[in-house]
Amino acid sequence: MADPFEVRMRFTSQLQHLNASVNSSQKAAHYALKYRDMDEDLHSCILEQLERNSMNNRANIMYFIEHLCDMAQRENHTNFVRMIQKDILMVVDAVAPSDGSGAANVKVVRRVLQGLQQKGILLPDTVTEIEGCLKERDTVAEHAVLSPSDANGQRDNAQTQMTSTKVNGVSRPDKRQIEQRIEEDRERHKRLRESIWAVGDEGDQEFERLWDDVSDIGEDDYIAAEEDAIERRQALGMA
Repeated sequence: MADPFEVRMRFTSQLQHLNASVNSSQKAAHYALKYRDMDEDLHSCILEQLERNSMNNRANIMYFIEHLCDMAQRENHTNFVRMIQKDILMVVDAVAPSDGSGAANVKVVRRVLQGLQQKGILLPDTVTEIEGCLKERDTVAEHAVLSPSDANGQRDNAQTQMTSTKVNGVSRPDKRQIEQRIEEDRERHKRLRESIWAVGDEGDQEFERLWDDVSDIGEDDYIAAEEDAIERRQALGMA
C-alpha cells in the first residue's frame, strides 16, 4: 500500500504545477483516481491549494476539477463528485473571491460551472444561484489598478511602492503572473477554437441540426430572390 503522506505530497505538487494544457489536468485526475481510497484526503488537498496558491494557479485547479469530476463519473467513483458538489461554493469563493482580487477568474468559474451542469454534476438551480454571486465579482473598480497621487499631482513614493502588491486592499499580480496568465488563456482559447471546429462521426446529425436552425421559406424570400435575379440580368445586359 502506498504511503498516504507521499501520495498527498505528490498530489499537492501536481496541483501546484498545473498549467493550461489538458494533459496536465488529466495527469493529476488520473493520479487522484489511482488512489481513490484516499479520496477525502486528496479532496482536502484541493481545497488547501485553492486557498494558498496564486490566482493563476487557482484558475488551473478550477479547470482540473472539471476533468476530475468527468473522469470520476465515467469510472463510477462518485465520492469525488459528491465532495465537489458539497464544497462548490467554497471552491468558487477561493477562485473568484468577493474582494475583487479574482475578477480575472470569473469567466473561468462560469465556463467550468456550465461544463459541470452540462455533465449533470451540478443542478441548474445551483449554477443560477452561484451566477448571482458572480455578477458582483465580475469587475474591479478602474481606479484599483492605478497608483495613487498626492494632492499636488505628485506620486508619493512610499504609497506607490506599497501599491506594487496591493491597491485599495486588493492584491495585484506581478508582471510575471500577468504574462503567464495571458499565455495560458491563449492556449485555452486555441483549444476552444479547435473543439468548435472538430467534426465528429455523427452521420447526418450535424446536417439535421443545421437544417432545423434554418427558418422556413416565406414570401419575402421569394421576393428577395426575384429582385436579385433582376439585378443580375441588368448587370449582364450592361456588360
